[in-house]
Amino acid sequence: MADQVAVNYRKADISPRQRAMLDFAMKVCLRSQEIAEADFEALHPYGFDDEDIWDIAAITAFFGLSNRMASFSNMMPNPEFYLMGRVPREKKA
Repeated sequence: MADQVAVNYRKADISPRQRAMLDFAMKVCLRSQEIAEADFEALHPYGFDDEDIWDIAAITAFFGLSNRMASFSNMMPNPEFYLMGRVPREKKA
């Protein structure tokens, strides 16, 4: 599921609520100057209150900042982090 969302959340098998959240997050990421009251109102029917919407925007903005800092400084993830969730875990007997 995470790989589907990472590649193209619009084609992933997610709920309408999750899709609305990600649509808003993408707008914050790509066109934050266009955020208006209508964007908040569009999320309310999905059960998001203004505090939830603030959290979505804050996490999106922080993620963008941290990725840009890592990119400009050529920071690479350590091998353990990079492989996290990509390699099957050993099952306990």
